[in-house]
Amino acid sequence: MSDQKPLISHVFTADPSAHVFEDKLYIYPSHDIETDTDIDNDNGDQYAMQDYHVFSLDASASGPYDGKITDHGVVLSKEQVPWVSKQLWAPDAAYKNGKYYLYFPARDHDGVMRIGVAEGPSPAGPFKADPEPIPGSYSIDPACLVDDDGKSYLYFGGLWGGQLQCWTSGEYDAAAYTSMEPKGTDRPALGPRVALLSDDMHTFASPITEIQILAPETGKPIVADDHDRRFFEAAWTHKYNGKYYFSYSTGDTHYLCYAIGDSPMGPFTYAGRILEPVVGWTTHHSIAEYRGKWWLFYHDSSISGKNHLRCVKAREIVYDAEGKIQLKDPQTDKVVKE
Repeated sequence: MSDQKPLISHVFTADPSAHVFEDKLYIYPSHDIETDTDIDNDNGDQYAMQDYHVFSLDASASGPYDGKITDHGVVLSKEQVPWVSKQLWAPDAAYKNGKYYLYFPARDHDGVMRIGVAEGPSPAGPFKADPEPIPGSYSIDPACLVDDDGKSYLYFGGLWGGQLQCWTSGEYDAAAYTSMEPKGTDRPALGPRVALLSDDMHTFASPITEIQILAPETGKPIVADDHDRRFFEAAWTHKYNGKYYFSYSTGDTHYLCYAIGDSPMGPFTYAGRILEPVVGWTTHHSIAEYRGKWWLFYHDSSISGKNHLRCVKAREIVYDAEGKIQLKDPQTDKVVKE
């Protein structure tokens, strides 16, 4: 894979959610911090993030690497959210009703992952969080799509430390954590979740639904043992040519994949890989259009060599005649097959 330099290097950042607000590119990442422990486990204890920064690109820049990126500083911290005990993980942002919203996961005081929402007056915050998580929310990696008709959707879910496997009954079951996830070729993989948001963007306006990601060869949900294609974490949804593109990480196989559908609620049919494995354990991304080009934002551990100390990067993507996603080589500016 052609390497890229980090967009941000003065602090460790990961899980970048990129949006164009007010004709400027903003990035909402998680903020990795160094810890005094050598823990590196499947529960994610090494990811001890405590606050969020917002970054923006110079208004005159034509692409992520063509201008200066400004760090707007801490816009929300753990101490400002009463329900949070630790681990402010991957966030996302949205705009509606003249306001900006920051969605974020964290552990509550019972150790259960929930999703919170904070509201702010500008893309760079500051953001004021609701005193409680979104009622009925769970797991991690919220991603918000505000559709062309004004309806808004929140996508979320993550296995292992994200606790999605603990919610298969509809209620939290701590004992289910040890089972990690379903297994077998005769049962579907756990799917990500989606819910319609209320008009004020602070609560769910529909029941939480499990998204189906279908295998194109069978038309049936991808099976649990298909770790090269099944959902693990890092939900993201964007639109292109009237189609909904749901992209995600496969987790332990370290791919970024995507599926295409006709509805924001799914089902989505698997369409391929966007990115091969990078340096580091996790893979988390976003996709945004900026100044007429489409960009994949992602992270790796190339600066530190440590899984929990990451840096954000970007690659241009293009769509072929069938609407399939392909990467461009940053050195040759040609489409490449990874």
